[in-house]
Amino acid sequence: MRGMIYSGFSLQKTLDMKIVAVADPDQVRRRRAQEKYELADEQCYDNWDELFAQPRLADAVFICTRDRDHYVPAMKAMACGYHVLLEKPMSPSWQECIDLGKQAEKHNRVLTICHVLRYAPFFVEIKRLLDEGRIGRLMSIQHNENVGYWHQAHSYVRGYFSKTEDSSPMILAKSCHDLDIMSWLAGGDCLSVASYGHLSYFRPENAPPGAPERCIDGCPVQDTCVYYAPNTYLIDNGGWKAAAASNDPSYEARYRAMQEGPFGRCVYRCDNDVVDHQVVSMEFENDITAVFTMSAFTEKTSRTLKLMGTEGELRASMENDEIEIRKFGSGRTELIKLSTPDGHVGHGGGDSRLVKDFLNVIRSDGGGRSATSARASIQSHLMAFASERSRLEKRMVSLGEFTP
Repeated sequence: MRGMIYSGFSLQKTLDMKIVAVADPDQVRRRRAQEKYELADEQCYDNWDELFAQPRLADAVFICTRDRDHYVPAMKAMACGYHVLLEKPMSPSWQECIDLGKQAEKHNRVLTICHVLRYAPFFVEIKRLLDEGRIGRLMSIQHNENVGYWHQAHSYVRGYFSKTEDSSPMILAKSCHDLDIMSWLAGGDCLSVASYGHLSYFRPENAPPGAPERCIDGCPVQDTCVYYAPNTYLIDNGGWKAAAASNDPSYEARYRAMQEGPFGRCVYRCDNDVVDHQVVSMEFENDITAVFTMSAFTEKTSRTLKLMGTEGELRASMENDEIEIRKFGSGRTELIKLSTPDGHVGHGGGDSRLVKDFLNVIRSDGGGRSATSARASIQSHLMAFASERSRLEKRMVSLGEFTP
């Protein structure tokens, strides 16, 4: 899905970018891309090895595979002379993240990580206000990622990111770009973290009495359960969630997915092992402290934050595109309401701006650097790895532990 979103920029800006090939082992999705970008059969490949075995076909590639399939194709792509736009996280291995950065430097390739939030007008404006000193010197950050109860159930209980072994820890898979934003706002490196988190609710002991393994097998609470799968995947406008459950959009195929596939399972009877809530406390350079909360137990899927400075505080809600500044002693609140032409589409407009920046960096012929280059992005990944180590080992972890 992410690959189709980024590549879709080529249909909006036909003079800036053109898709010339696709590699995907899934025949249905490969054909979908082929039709969308009017590609010949010889421009479509079953896997990345076939693609990279050809002479270089373009200036850059988008790598939007699953978490554990990022490292190998990205390393090969740069060795073959391609610039790379790489979906986050870079890799579930901290050493591989560092190696990717080294590979980009070795081959003098642009390696941009899809930390789309840095490009969203909402966060760009917050960064501008902070750099202008509107709240004085920054002292503390509170940042919340409100995952949303339905998003947790779809992606992190039933879905592709539900098991650490198959993808990565949730703090990395879901929130490395939140940690990236916090590092960006802090303006310095994170020194140490302490983290606590658990899988507390989406467990077998919390299943309603008599609940079957699959929702459609006669669940006694189907009329009241907010996680009843048919209400998500069998409705007429199931959207991207229904598409994840079945490549075939027909009702019959989606119903069969409820009978056989992972998305038809009761959320209390899955094989998920990632957390459903986690808190990370951080110490940054310049005496800045920060707290990050990631929770499934929210109504909305949104981000909220509060920045506390020596002269005032800034409060912001991404869902509402609103930023409040409260200056100490003034008794007044300044409300900034953003107006984004493309609204909340694509992380508040961040997706298209990310691709545009990537193209501009490539055109600079080495004279520019992406805001989310591998060098900049490794910091947030190490913060996530340190957070997970802290959570598991129940101790404070210094980021120095991840120095190669």
